[in-house]
Amino acid sequence: MVVALSRVTSATLDVLEALMGPDEELYGLKIAQNAKRKAGSVYPILARLEEAGWVESAWESGERDERGPRRRFYRLNPDGLAAARALLTERRGAVRQRTGKAVLRHLPNPATELTLLRGAP
Repeated sequence: MVVALSRVTSATLDVLEALMGPDEELYGLKIAQNAKRKAGSVYPILARLEEAGWVESAWESGERDERGPRRRFYRLNPDGLAAARALLTERRGAVRQRTGKAVLRHLPNPATELTLLRGAP
């Protein structure tokens, strides 16, 4: 079960879009890069999303080939994904996929689609 977010900023929306991107292994720094935000603002957002039940996280397991600390991977759970889509549609009108260029993902308006199929007067 997800809890409604008490505070939704543009940074929160950017992080949600990054979490909905095509990357399967998303860790904090990668999310910050995809959201084009500083890591220092992204980690508190991820903590709030996890506390609200939108996001699940797990520490990297096994040994790493590279030097550096273990990574913590994040992903939207099914309820969080639905809530994020609804919130992004409400606030931004669509979900922008964060890749090299902006790409609008699903979230059509059925009335608009019907008009487009029939042909606009």
